[in-house]
Amino acid sequence: MTLAPPRPPRLPAGDGRSTRFPLAGLLALAVATFLSISGEMLPTGLLPEMSSELGVTESAIGLLVSVFAFTVVLTSTTLTHLTRRLPRHLLVVGLIAVLAVSAALTAVAPSYELVVASRILGGLAHGMFWAIGGAYAAHLVPREQVGRALAVAMSGGTLAFVLGVPLGTALGQALGWRAAFGVLAGAMALGALLVWRLLPPVPAPDPSTVTGAVPTIDAADSTAAASASASASATTPSATTTARRRMPAPSVLGIVFSCVVTAVFMVGHYSFFTYIAPYLVRSTGIEESQLSLALFAFGIAGGVGLLLVGWFLGKRPRITIPVGMAVVVVAVLAMVALEGQPGPSLVAFVVWGVTFGALPPLFQTKMLQVAPSRLRDIASAFYTTGFNAGIGGGALMGALVLDGAGLDVLPLLYVVVAAVMLVVVLVTDAVLMRRSPR
Repeated sequence: MTLAPPRPPRLPAGDGRSTRFPLAGLLALAVATFLSISGEMLPTGLLPEMSSELGVTESAIGLLVSVFAFTVVLTSTTLTHLTRRLPRHLLVVGLIAVLAVSAALTAVAPSYELVVASRILGGLAHGMFWAIGGAYAAHLVPREQVGRALAVAMSGGTLAFVLGVPLGTALGQALGWRAAFGVLAGAMALGALLVWRLLPPVPAPDPSTVTGAVPTIDAADSTAAASASASASATTPSATTTARRRMPAPSVLGIVFSCVVTAVFMVGHYSFFTYIAPYLVRSTGIEESQLSLALFAFGIAGGVGLLLVGWFLGKRPRITIPVGMAVVVVAVLAMVALEGQPGPSLVAFVVWGVTFGALPPLFQTKMLQVAPSRLRDIASAFYTTGFNAGIGGGALMGALVLDGAGLDVLPLLYVVVAAVMLVVVLVTDAVLMRRSPR
């Protein structure tokens, strides 16, 4: 076999667009992610209020998160495939508008069954939005800036915990849960307008690359991923070799590993976090009226974690992901050990918040770094499916455990899942590195 002479690595900057960092557009995308996640997770802060008015148990309200997430799981990949020819920009704006309609319907739904229906509508739009949104950010920048771009664009998800869910909880406690969803609907409508004005357009992916053809990795994809955290001008053999040791080559196997790890880890997280409100009241002794303050502290901590991703954690996800998962295990165990001690328990809760604020963008950064450029949209769809399978499965598992074994088992379940996934991450990383070209 004759090898082609080496060529300078190309800059895959959003499929050939300007290399200037598109901060305004990414911030608009962050606003959209903020509103989307706020809508998905808002019931977790309003369990007592919604349960009382709708005449169902708190676990049934928790299952509204499962309904939303499982809708994403069942539909996101198929809908992303069916809409692959549509302009990405117009599609993102339209999906945010559908989310606004879903929140408005939840606000006025007279029964639990109609609330479920409104959540299904929201799940349809949410799944497509997240499948497209992560890849959208990656298309706007060179591969070595993917971590930074995702930290900005996906910061809305963490800020939803910082401001969205806590403020929504406070608003729901003050004015009623329906008012909280109504305000969210109006904000989503404004968010759609903001995205329409500020987010730069990107082309739809080539349909021939996502319709069943066996994906391949071209030399430029491999070189770009291998030097993801290196300078584009680092073309010496020693620099390239060093970069390859840091980052596996793009591959479908890398996508699969990333999605599976993310899904299972999220099962553990949301089996506990979906029902964090009653746990905090019981373990720390705070009043229900103070839950929004505790969630606000968790969200601020998550924002710190997100800033750390954009600053330096996102450059080395192979290292920072296992470390973050280990810290989660320690923090949640500390919450269990310190139950009944409000101050120390809340400190452990905040440490958990810092780590969890960092982990989702790190998971997605790693997935997009190991995904071939031509498969980013479909890879992001699978990632979204896995992530929401974890959310829905976790909320469902948590409801079953809550009704069966009780509240005390939920944090221990999370610890076991996180510890197992930590081992899996270390093993799969070793496999991917061995398969990468030397």
